[in-house]
Amino acid sequence: MTRRAAISFFALPVVRLFGQGRPESFRVYSENPRIFLRPQRLRLLRRERERESLRWVQFDTLWTGNAPFPELGWVAALRYQIAQDETAGRTAIAWALSSSATDIRQLAIIADWCQPIISKADQTRLFARLQRAAAGPAPKTLSDARNLAMAAVAISEAHPDVSEKALRDAFETFWLRSFIPSIRDAKARVPNNEACALMELLHVIRDNLNFDLRETFPAWFKEYPLIHLMAHYPAPWPASENEYRIPADKEIQKNGPDLSKAVLSRVAELAMVAYDSNASETQLLQGFLMNDRFAMRGTRGIPYEMMWANPYQPGLSYYHVPLAQHDEIGGQLFVRSSWEDDASWIGFFDGQLQLFADGSVTQVDPRLAHQPMDIEEATVFFARDAKQFRVPKRADNEATDDVFIVGLEPKRPYHIEVDGQEMVEEHSDPGGIIYLAALPASAQVRLGVPSY
Repeated sequence: MTRRAAISFFALPVVRLFGQGRPESFRVYSENPRIFLRPQRLRLLRRERERESLRWVQFDTLWTGNAPFPELGWVAALRYQIAQDETAGRTAIAWALSSSATDIRQLAIIADWCQPIISKADQTRLFARLQRAAAGPAPKTLSDARNLAMAAVAISEAHPDVSEKALRDAFETFWLRSFIPSIRDAKARVPNNEACALMELLHVIRDNLNFDLRETFPAWFKEYPLIHLMAHYPAPWPASENEYRIPADKEIQKNGPDLSKAVLSRVAELAMVAYDSNASETQLLQGFLMNDRFAMRGTRGIPYEMMWANPYQPGLSYYHVPLAQHDEIGGQLFVRSSWEDDASWIGFFDGQLQLFADGSVTQVDPRLAHQPMDIEEATVFFARDAKQFRVPKRADNEATDDVFIVGLEPKRPYHIEVDGQEMVEEHSDPGGIIYLAALPASAQVRLGVPSY
């Protein structure tokens, strides 16, 4: 175990690290609106309208100007809840009852948020569609589980037995037996654009079952916000309405920057801060978010910006975030040379190593690469030439901040010998990475495989 891992390990109560908590009950007893808009958040949103905040003015301007919102159903329902605008509410209901409305997430939100103005007949039709979704097959993805949970909560009063079974399936079948084991064994990860579904699922379960899903794997959830933050390329992408931070993407060289993924990544960050505004990790994330140039102003992003952003929540400067983040659970690594837009960046994820420099991404095969990558805060060595190497010497003659060896066999023991120090044994993580901390400048390092 590295020093960094040991610090994270002992920062959490041991009983929580290994506990498999569960909700006391899967029966929903909360009041409408049950999905996302708990009383405190709804009060904040309505105050934003009264104050005519920049977010509300932008949202209202696009709505009154008949701008084409890609997700019209839930956007109209959001306006109904904030402004108590029945015309918008009826627009949401009409959308939900149309034959083209197949998005379970939006249908659940409309059934929940617009409940006061839905007629009995329309409610029966809408609940029937949600009931079929709730009684469907067990979820296989985060989006499936999120949709199932939202449908179950929306029909919880009308169909409590169906709701209870669906929520139990989402938790036991998907979360405990599939998602958490796959994360724990590094067989899956949560890319930035999929974190939106993850955070919406966390909100729905906590708000209605009074259970924090993070309790099932606290060590991973504690590290995730900063891993998520670091998993962006340094250079922002200028769009017509605002600038975007582009999340790390294994398909970027083939498809280029995907702004839809950038939107979902920011939405996830906003929802993370809303979920736990007191944790130091999310306060750093809040500092990352509250830069006006990245506030989403288009029809795709402004509804989420309106619902989740809280500009009154204090944040910490993300410049305090270490420039090297090693995900030992998932076998990932992200390193930046600085927090400036023109920084160099290294990302190792999904078995792929990327180098971002001078505005472009280069893919590197860690099994074949020769020269180490040194970007000031850390040096990345590659397995091919890591049997023996020398730690770079800095201008100030101090130790390198971080040394990582990438491209090793996953989950395998290695002997590490540093000049003048006793040989130690380290295990590579699931991605084949070993982290070595605070090595002396110019030290000779030898790496070998134990014979046993």
